[in-house]
Amino acid sequence: MTEATSKQTALDKRYMRMALIWAENSYCERRKVGALLIKDKMIISDGYNGTPSGFENICEDETNRTKPYVLHAEANAISKVARSYNSSDGATLYVTACPCIECAKLIIQAGIRRVVYGEPYHMDDGLKLLQRAGIEVVFCDNTKLHGNDKED
Repeated sequence: MTEATSKQTALDKRYMRMALIWAENSYCERRKVGALLIKDKMIISDGYNGTPSGFENICEDETNRTKPYVLHAEANAISKVARSYNSSDGATLYVTACPCIECAKLIIQAGIRRVVYGEPYHMDDGLKLLQRAGIEVVFCDNTKLHGNDKED
């Protein structure tokens, strides 16, 4: 592993830990997902799964199923940056779960060039679409993250 690769891996782990902390903001009971958009080593946007602005912060219905209008963390981060003066073009997205196909389409359209995800999913169509679009996809295992990069 080169020094540059080693530094990037350490940064990936740090940002993924931050995304995990951000996921704690989610009101969803079944699953909490966080996302950070990074450009030039700066956080330009963040998101977590939850209901749209102005809706009650309840993600599940009475049968404990996720309501159909709940936004994924990636979609929240991308829509937030779209409403700002920042551009996601060329950015890296850190997301604690594997992007689904719908989020993959948003990622491609947002010009994001790299995606680091922390949890695999049984359906990998989102990852395949990202790779087909030439986006670098990196797995950073959430279960192996610790507080000190030297121990990871």
